[in-house]
Amino acid sequence: MNKKFSPPDAASLTPMMQQYFNLKSQAGDDVLLMFRMGDFYEMFYDDAQLASRILNLTLTKRGHTGGNDIPMAGIPVQSLDQYLSRLVASGLSVAIGEQVGDPASSKGPVERKLVRIITPGTITDENLLPQKSDSLILCIYSKGVHSGITWLNLANGDFASSEILSKSLDQELYRLSPAEIIVPESSNYKFSYKCTITKVPDWHFDLKECTLRLKEFFKIDDLSVFGLGVEASLNIISAGCLLRYIVKTQNENLGHIKKIYIESESRFLGLDPFTRKNLELTESLSSSKGPTLFSTLDNCETGMGSRLLRNWIHNPLKNNSEINERQTNVSQFLQPTNEEFSISQILKTLKDQLKPITDIERLSSRVAMLTIKPKELAKLRDSLHTLEVVRKFLLENYGNLSINLECIPKAEELKEYLSRAIATEPSTQIRDGGVIAKGFDAELDDLRNTSSNNGSFLLEYETKLKEATGISLLRVEYNRVQGFFIEIPKSRAENVPDTFRRKQTLKNVERFTTPELKQWEDKILSADERALKREKYLYDEILQNIQIWVSLLQDIAKLVASIDVYSALAYHAYNNNWIKPELVEGTSIAIEQGRHPVVERTIEKFTANDCFLNSENRMQIITGPNMGGKSTYMRQTALIVLLARMGSYVPAESASIGEVDAIFTRIGASDDLAGGRSTFMVEMIEAASILTNSTNGSLVLMDEIGRGTSTYDGLSLAWAIACRLLNHNKSLTLFATHYFELTRLVDEYKGIANVHLSAVETSDGLVFMHEVHDGPANKSYGIQVAQKAGLPMAVIKQAQNVLERLNQSNSSQMDLFDTQVSDIDVSFEDPAETRDKFKNLQDFISDIDPDELSPREALETLYRLKDFSSNI
Repeated sequence: MNKKFSPPDAASLTPMMQQYFNLKSQAGDDVLLMFRMGDFYEMFYDDAQLASRILNLTLTKRGHTGGNDIPMAGIPVQSLDQYLSRLVASGLSVAIGEQVGDPASSKGPVERKLVRIITPGTITDENLLPQKSDSLILCIYSKGVHSGITWLNLANGDFASSEILSKSLDQELYRLSPAEIIVPESSNYKFSYKCTITKVPDWHFDLKECTLRLKEFFKIDDLSVFGLGVEASLNIISAGCLLRYIVKTQNENLGHIKKIYIESESRFLGLDPFTRKNLELTESLSSSKGPTLFSTLDNCETGMGSRLLRNWIHNPLKNNSEINERQTNVSQFLQPTNEEFSISQILKTLKDQLKPITDIERLSSRVAMLTIKPKELAKLRDSLHTLEVVRKFLLENYGNLSINLECIPKAEELKEYLSRAIATEPSTQIRDGGVIAKGFDAELDDLRNTSSNNGSFLLEYETKLKEATGISLLRVEYNRVQGFFIEIPKSRAENVPDTFRRKQTLKNVERFTTPELKQWEDKILSADERALKREKYLYDEILQNIQIWVSLLQDIAKLVASIDVYSALAYHAYNNNWIKPELVEGTSIAIEQGRHPVVERTIEKFTANDCFLNSENRMQIITGPNMGGKSTYMRQTALIVLLARMGSYVPAESASIGEVDAIFTRIGASDDLAGGRSTFMVEMIEAASILTNSTNGSLVLMDEIGRGTSTYDGLSLAWAIACRLLNHNKSLTLFATHYFELTRLVDEYKGIANVHLSAVETSDGLVFMHEVHDGPANKSYGIQVAQKAGLPMAVIKQAQNVLERLNQSNSSQMDLFDTQVSDIDVSFEDPAETRDKFKNLQDFISDIDPDELSPREALETLYRLKDFSSNI
């Protein structure tokens, strides 16, 4: 960010630069100030240098101070949004210093003031926000082992708070994914979650001041109406501090923030950062554009629906009754009461009707903040018309629908008002005019008529002058520089009446004006100016008048999002043969013929498998070859549980899912070079987190734990971790391993079973069956997998030789190092010799002419080829 800049002595600054530094001090040293000057936003000093680097702007200069040039960089006013998005994406906060005075009547610098400060967490502009995800700002205040966290989605007014254990901060940050975090200046939080961190003075976190601020903002006497009693001091402090920051940065109406919701941490199934990453919920491990659970399910037609779906995926529920309500709504969209059309046709028609609906959720916030643009208001009006069509369609085709649609007709008055007030195709900005509909305001209509009817007057006036002067080549014209004028050829200029006043002399013509033409010009130009002022006044009045409908618009937005999500989940379930899972009491998982929801969409035929886990059968030791499907099997089980707990249908023939409090995963291998942690260290950190936090109600996936170290160490750790999960944590566990010794755990402990992913060796090589069978695998097929990967044949042959000797000595992994090296052939064939053999074979084949061979010669050739094969 900018280094702190001390302005020069005020006496040495021009009045305009004094005004600039006054606004800069209000914005703060860490905020880049865009200073409006005519048709440009200008930046000076360090701000100019920083912006020129990020935005690739030309760095110029304007004047001097203290004998030094003043660096300056600027952007056109009409390009503000595109440059703002790049600055905010870089983690910067930007203040807008707008001209609020009239340049024509100002003496000295035009009056300017800060109208808002845009930070990564306070974006509300449509062009700056991601369509399918929320941009939250979050505040943290910790005391002892507890932390109060409060977050706000300024784009829709959702304001929520929660008290959590401080050790769970990282997990909550990954769940909420804020764009900006507010913390005390003296704090020293260490988050693995990365975003913009904004530090504010410690005195902003004063309980008394925060309490008073919240009461004044919501106009209440007691915060307990929101569940913020005396015991909720951490919530009150974080909420009050966050509200203070929002009020300071926005300078705008915040009427869309109606209340604070107290969110219970125990409401949601726990997903730590590793699990969110490993299950590829919204981000792919392979690439930014790779398929994820969200991208697979996102059949939503509106941004509101997509964001709600994303929220559900990251926040699966614990309570069965909440989930049952969601399941019921999805089921109803799969059971239309109109039998004239198929389920697919009805759902497709509904999706087509939802598609043109604008983002009412975010527009309602911009209505409340008085920042909505004319075109957005027109989109809102048109969407209210479309919603009537959607409501009628739902009532005609879904007589059993539980969703309440009554908020849609309540917007009839708003729809009619906007239809009367806003032009069918308004200008983008109010300053361009053409926003208010014809017939809405008589005074505006008169001004527009005066301005638009000047053509007929000019034609009549020109005819009148031609008759009076007898000059047939006389013209009455207009341009932006000269205004209205009478143009006459120079040869006839001496014949003009005395009332003509010369205005401009050109090479071949003279231009004149008359008192009558001047009077008309003043009237026309005055009408244009007054019409624009009248439109601006009327538009501001319209925004004030529709404030009473903000709450209704928020309710409508929630309704549209719900319809979009439920119908999208139903559409996906119908088209992919998903079923409604049964929710049961107790901790258990029973899946018949389950499939991976993402992988099944990317391959031609997916092999489905069963998975049964409960209190009597808590752990499966999974063995089998690499690429055999162990990781896919484990991930699909976790994803089916997650889908069931978020209220969706699932990819299986049948599924019964019990109460699960959290899902933990230790899958894949990666290091953390920046953090100085090896692959094995990362693996152990993840394992430690699982052993510390998992319970007998958790689902745990452990994939090849211990492989990052020596055989003895890895096997010992894997054995001990499996025993801990089985006997202490008692979690439902899928434990994949290549340590075949772990399969002996079945003989020593109850509640554990061996399963394996099958593979078959054929003449064409190894074939993966991807089928889960009872019992341990009989071999790992590592060499066969390596051969399929393309390792040199010499390496494969030597590996086979080593493996054969080890098998002959009956060595297991546990006594691997007791085998004498002298007993094993570790020689490699010389690569040059191998190349010569292949060259001889190639030459031999090239010399063969099949058409000229006799049967006996053909047989001899085959024997020769066999000899070549055995020697390579």
